[in-house]
Amino acid sequence: MEPQQRSPLLEVRGNIELKKPLIKAPSRLPLPGTRFKRGPDQMEDALEPEKKRTRGLDTVTKIATSQSRAPAITARTQTQNQITAPKVPKKTGPRCSTAIAMVLKNQKSGPAVPAQKPGAAAPPMVGGRKPTKRPAWDLKGQLCDLNAELKCCRERTQTLAQENQQLQDQLREAQQQAKARGAECRTLEGELARVQAQAEQGQQELGSLRARVLELEEQQCTQEGLLRELQKEQLGLQEERRGLAARLEEQERRLQASEAALSGSQAEVASLRQEATGQAALLVEQGERLHGLEMERRRLHNQLQELKGNIRVFCRVRPVLPGEPTPPPSFLLFPSGPGGPADPPTRLSVSRCDERRGTLSGAPAPATRHDFSFDRVFPPGSRQDEVFEEIAMLVQSALDGYPVCIFAYGQTGSGKTFTMEGGPGRDPQVEGLIPRALRHLFSVAQELGGQGWTYSFVASYVEIYNETVRDLLATGPRKGQGGECEIRRAGPGSEELTVTNARYVPVSCEKEVEALLHLAHQNRAVARTSQNERSSRSHSVFQLQISGEHTGRGLQCGASLNLVDLAGSERLDPSLALGPGERDRLRETQAINSSLSTLGLVIMALSNKESHIPYRNSKLTYLLQNSLGGSAKMLMFVNISPLEENVSESLNSLRFASKVQLPPGPGPVRTPGCL
Repeated sequence: MEPQQRSPLLEVRGNIELKKPLIKAPSRLPLPGTRFKRGPDQMEDALEPEKKRTRGLDTVTKIATSQSRAPAITARTQTQNQITAPKVPKKTGPRCSTAIAMVLKNQKSGPAVPAQKPGAAAPPMVGGRKPTKRPAWDLKGQLCDLNAELKCCRERTQTLAQENQQLQDQLREAQQQAKARGAECRTLEGELARVQAQAEQGQQELGSLRARVLELEEQQCTQEGLLRELQKEQLGLQEERRGLAARLEEQERRLQASEAALSGSQAEVASLRQEATGQAALLVEQGERLHGLEMERRRLHNQLQELKGNIRVFCRVRPVLPGEPTPPPSFLLFPSGPGGPADPPTRLSVSRCDERRGTLSGAPAPATRHDFSFDRVFPPGSRQDEVFEEIAMLVQSALDGYPVCIFAYGQTGSGKTFTMEGGPGRDPQVEGLIPRALRHLFSVAQELGGQGWTYSFVASYVEIYNETVRDLLATGPRKGQGGECEIRRAGPGSEELTVTNARYVPVSCEKEVEALLHLAHQNRAVARTSQNERSSRSHSVFQLQISGEHTGRGLQCGASLNLVDLAGSERLDPSLALGPGERDRLRETQAINSSLSTLGLVIMALSNKESHIPYRNSKLTYLLQNSLGGSAKMLMFVNISPLEENVSESLNSLRFASKVQLPPGPGPVRTPGCL
């Protein structure tokens, strides 16, 4: 930015300040009363006695002191002039400024060199350089120097007095000019204040006018925007009015068409009502027919199962496990069925070599072959789904109201538990009969719900160990206590049997069944035998009570599905375990064989239609008596080992199964399941 120019008002104020009295510079003349006031002759007379003492040290010191006084006075005068000079005001007029500048220039000049007195001896020069100091004994020369300096000072004083007079004249003139310019400045200041007030008032009026203009412009813009919106709204309303008029015309035409169609629809509605009445009657008729077909299906299904045999026997050979010896190919043979290789096998041939027998020539005797025939034979490669497919219709009979009992019989390690419960883990490919049967029942019950049937399922799981009933679903303090469970009638005059203090758990999905199976598997009694590291030493009985109801027709049906995993059937010697528990294992084996023998006697008595059935000889047959006789369906899986070393136990199991098998045909008649 450019520097601001000095205003005239400030210059006038500077001139006014010049009215202050100036401070006079001190004189350079020697002060009165000093010894320099004497004349030269008096000075010489006064100094004459001193010459006599020049040799003393005190005399030299005094002379040196007197010589240094003159320069001190000069220096003091110059210092006072330098201090006083800046006090002169700087803000003056042109003429006053020039005079002050001249005074300052004269004061800053160095001290005048005193003129050398004529006839005085000058200080000696050494090699053309500055004169050296006079010696102490040259008092006359020193006196001459002082006189010359005094003269010079007097001349200087006269010059300064003249300059001072001139400066005072200039100052008076400058003060007069300052007064005139001060009056002029005050006049200009008044006029300037008036002009500034007018300018400020004009600026305020201009600002208010500008604000008013902006306000009016904003109002104008608002009004214009509102006008445009109103115009748009007007155009929209006009367009909407035209649209509404067109729609009104269209609605009037449609109303006329609707009125014309209404008359036709009323006639059509009357026709549809008649048709709906006919459809309702037809629906009732179809419902009756569907119900009749369902009851006929149940009757035919039961008749088909009876034709197949109310007591059936399936044989299943487990596969060879890793680490076991592979049997010879001729050990087990599976001849084709009556229809050829396409039919599932129903026969089994077991070859046995007896090393104790021999011919007269000493050669080993030929192998003896034992042939057996069952309702179905499953080779070692059979899958779990193939096995369940054969019993799915039997499980359906339980849902239709007929008791069903399925056994898994065989020696220890023949695959009974695998057939009933499945393998370890939750692999769907190795699921056993129990989870597959429950899934099938839940699915079919949901389908029958569309026909008005509702089903409920209650599950229980017990084991019979040494003729003692234990609850496998017990938890907490009751876990493992079997003395509290007893088999009793459900009520006076009732044929239904129940286990006291056992848990009966309602189930409705597969996950609930899986949880029950897992709990029962943990609670079941097992032990190590010579045939298996973990042998089931008890009969496990999974019972599912099925209750169905058709509220629309007042029909009810109920039955139980029993899935039994029997304990290992071995003779006493092979299954005895060494150690301190030998007597316990012996007692377990005796109880197992006794109950299995009773089961065989009960089945044989039923097949021979004897009047007395020995149900009470065993806790197992007593618990299952309602699912063994009458219209009940019974299926026994005989499981055998594929190993040649177990051929003796396998033959015993096959012979036991052959005894309980009935020829196909209608069995004992019992009251139908649906009431």
